[in-house]
Formats: sequence, structure tokens, C-alpha cells
Amino acid sequence: MKRPEEIIIRPIITEKSNRLMEEAKKYTFEVAMDANKHEIKHAVQTLFGVKVLKVNTMIVKPRKRRVFGKFRNYGYTKAYKKAIVTIDPSQEIDFSKLG
Repeated sequence: MKRPEEIIIRPIITEKSNRLMEEAKKYTFEVAMDANKHEIKHAVQTLFGVKVLKVNTMIVKPRKRRVFGKFRNYGYTKAYKKAIVTIDPSQEIDFSKLG
């Protein structure tokens, strides 16, 4: 089994994820592509010391982006796995603990 630091790559902080954090206690993370829901749950509980109620995962597909240079080229963003973690409503995650 992988270490929790290898499973949770980074938190995803956007307008939508901030609203989910405040209203529904759902936190969004970029996770390792080969991590499953049980590993993600264990990693969040270990790293942040909170009780995880539910984990939803999805794979975000790469999108086409314009790359400026000498010629007009197109590149792609990277594909990654995203996890939306629901925690106990009485608890909160402090992102300063994530290295």
C-alpha cells in the first residue's frame, strides 16, 4: 500500500470547490491515478485527522490548449484523477498541514 503523501498530490482550490467546502464539507483533491477509494479515504484520515464519510472519484480527461510560439501549435493538458471527499460536518481540514 502506498504512503498517504504519495496518494494525495494536491488540493484543488477553485470557486466551485470553495463553495462545496463551505456548504457541504466536501473537499477536492488531485490524487494518484492508481489510487482507489479505500486508499484515498485512509490517506485523508491519516494526513488531516478527520472522519471521511464518502469518496467520489473521477478521471479528468485532457483538454486541447493553444500553445504560442513561432507557429500556432496545439497541446493538451494532462489527465488526472480527482477525488471529492465528504467529511464529518463538525470537522474541518487545514491545508497548511499538506507539505
